[in-house]
Amino acid sequence: MMTQNYLLIAAGGTGGHMFPAQALAEAMLKKGWRVRLSTDARGARYTGGFPHTTEIVEASSATFARGGVLAKALVAPKIAAGIASMAWQMKRDTPDVVVGFGGYPSIPALGAATLLKLPRMIHEQNGVLGRVNQLFAKRVAGIACGTWPTDVPEGVEAGHVGNPVRAAVLDRAGAGYITPGDYPMSVLVMGGSQGARILSDVVPAAIAMLPEGLRQYVRVAHQARDEDGERVTQFYAEHGISADVQPFFHDVPSRMSEAQLVISRAGASSVADISVIGRPSILIPYAAATGDHQTANARGLVEAGGAIMIPESRLDSAVLAEQMAAVLTNPNAAQQMANAALSVGVPDATERLVTLVEDLAQGAARKENG
Repeated sequence: MMTQNYLLIAAGGTGGHMFPAQALAEAMLKKGWRVRLSTDARGARYTGGFPHTTEIVEASSATFARGGVLAKALVAPKIAAGIASMAWQMKRDTPDVVVGFGGYPSIPALGAATLLKLPRMIHEQNGVLGRVNQLFAKRVAGIACGTWPTDVPEGVEAGHVGNPVRAAVLDRAGAGYITPGDYPMSVLVMGGSQGARILSDVVPAAIAMLPEGLRQYVRVAHQARDEDGERVTQFYAEHGISADVQPFFHDVPSRMSEAQLVISRAGASSVADISVIGRPSILIPYAAATGDHQTANARGLVEAGGAIMIPESRLDSAVLAEQMAAVLTNPNAAQQMANAALSVGVPDATERLVTLVEDLAQGAARKENG
């Protein structure tokens, strides 16, 4: 009787790490694999979308990036305890492959897999390796890159697979685009999990600056943090702008497919969704992102002609209003941007990643039997 293959996924921290991990879990479960997710308490908050058959384990981890002196002093012991606990679990129940998706909660599983010399690889979503993936880059079989090119250390094997997107995004891949015109037009504003305040500061005023003949047709769906929501809602109401302001949209794929224009941070998952669905966008990279990785994430879309990039240092309402008007008053250019965005999308990123996982498992099995 054949034993069931077992994949351990290590991920956590933010949706940017968890969404592609979720896509891989969905695909491997469909292929009959057993899938376990190793994360920490913070990452566990993002597990609601994972298939219910995914086993979820919490491992002790920590980061030097937050907290005071005492918290920092406890980081190393917490990580060591997490690695020891995962190594003990892996000795009893050995994964065929371990895949890390970044974020400090992935340290215990990747650390234990390294100690036990188990088949392991990394998926990096951004154009610059995150700190944890940098740490393990030379200790894994290879790095699957979501953004290309990705800056990786010399001698490390890396290949472009794209960023896996959730099934709800794939359902709308290449959905027909309705070009801007003199009818209701939807503008989707997304801030990502970090640094959305600047969009709440700048976007409403930019829309208010649009010529009346254009502004009357604009309908805004604006994702604003809780602390910004009230003032953003009030501003839109006072300026007679139709707006739906929420802290989180659970239906981003359907809103995006209906949008004439997306204004967004350049997080890897957002860029992947925009390119797979195929929508014109104005991207404002988060200036404080590690290694300025959001600028690297946006580059492919911008160079293809699918997006306009405005650095935070140049962002103000007048600049944004001008760029919005350029897209929304030019249906031919907007259609070209939508087509260009689609041209850089990788809708089969999940399948590519699945192939790498299966190849790694088969290679390890051959070595063991050989």
